[in-house]
Amino acid sequence: MRGERHVKFNRKVYQSLTMIGQFGINMLVPVFLCSFLGIFLDEKLGTNFLVIVLFFVGAIAGGYNVYRFARGIFASDSEQSAYLHGSRKSRGNADERKNHQDKQDSV
Repeated sequence: MRGERHVKFNRKVYQSLTMIGQFGINMLVPVFLCSFLGIFLDEKLGTNFLVIVLFFVGAIAGGYNVYRFARGIFASDSEQSAYLHGSRKSRGNADERKNHQDKQDSV
């Protein structure tokens, strides 16, 4: 019994570390790609401001990626929690079906 609990703990720790790594990758990849593109374009065009502009574009894109990723995680967690604990959503759907049937009966 104790060994099984230890395995579950390790699994949660590894899942959390994986999510932290994904947050980092989702943020850093767009920043680096846009920065390197800015450096390349600055050298080709003879300018010196594109790297700064594209760095901020990459930072915004990375922030948006992290936001979408986090929203997806929390949405799936809340759906799973709602399923396990019988949330109000399921009760609301039952009320909607009842109202829909009442409307059909009255027509």
